[in-house]
Amino acid sequence: MTTQKRYRAPVLADVAREAQVSVPTVSRVLNGTKYVAPELAQRVHRAIETLGYRPNQAARSVRSGRRTLVSVLSGATANYGYARTLQGIETAARRAGMSVTITVVESDDDDDLKRAVDLALAQPTAGAIVLEFDRAGIDAGHLLPEGLPVVVAGGGTRRTRNATAALIDERTAARRATDYLLRLGHRTVHHVAGPTAGKHSGRTDGWRAALTAAGAEVPTVMNAEWDAASGYRWGERIAGRDDVTAVLCGNDEIAIGLMRALSDRGLDVPGDISVVGFDDQPLVALWRPSLTTVDQDFEDLGERAFSLLERLMTDEEGDGAGTAGTTGQAARTSVVVPQLVVRESTAPPSA
Repeated sequence: MTTQKRYRAPVLADVAREAQVSVPTVSRVLNGTKYVAPELAQRVHRAIETLGYRPNQAARSVRSGRRTLVSVLSGATANYGYARTLQGIETAARRAGMSVTITVVESDDDDDLKRAVDLALAQPTAGAIVLEFDRAGIDAGHLLPEGLPVVVAGGGTRRTRNATAALIDERTAARRATDYLLRLGHRTVHHVAGPTAGKHSGRTDGWRAALTAAGAEVPTVMNAEWDAASGYRWGERIAGRDDVTAVLCGNDEIAIGLMRALSDRGLDVPGDISVVGFDDQPLVALWRPSLTTVDQDFEDLGERAFSLLERLMTDEEGDGAGTAGTTGQAARTSVVVPQLVVRESTAPPSA
């Protein structure tokens, strides 16, 4: 029986041995800091290709003084908004020639927060992006040291502390979605909200503000989880009521589950009940009926967050301005209001 040889990543000494040169010569070729004879440089490059050597970027950044690593702290990674925001950050960072590490903050417990921040900062980090979609992310951001360039990304229009932020104005979007349903002729709009996770809900605030401004009844909020199964359970309850003609859901998954439950109980969407989602996930346009929803561009949020961080890091390299915790410079904020996408799941109430 043969034993499979364990992989060992080649190091500088392996490259030097293969190229029959000294380790300092290999280092000079990689760093490009000093002249190396062309013939020796070619031997080093051939050895690198033969061995599959990959330079240690962290070590190189320490030696050069230029860090190329961005740390992202996030309360989760699998949920749609989190995942697409991370994708946007990674795409923008790759274009800029930088790498991204992701540290999951498991909870808002003090030990978990400290553990996550320590792990993120154990690497040569040039700056950090904090996803403030939940309490864990918000609290982790407060523990980052002054002097580190930091950008927060999440919902809202501003941050109370002097923080550079990329934001999605969920409140205005939810208000517009609710106004749209009221203009269709619905007497009021019910709301199946996602969990707040210890933070303020702009979606619920916008819904309530629209109803209050219109003088409409403000129903009791129906609290759900972020998944379709939770929406289905609320759909079962709503199906037995005759006072519900329109529902604004906290996200698309809740909306899909709710619509399926209504259909299973013989109700028509939008003939009996209009349904609006939030996020505009890729498959909701293909659902039957296709879902009216708020188009939250999370990839754009991630790209905007990285763009702001890049500016902060550039400022730091220049004169030290623009870092987290500084008060001499006003915080920069990028806010986008998501648009309502009207499809087949909404209509005027039936006679």
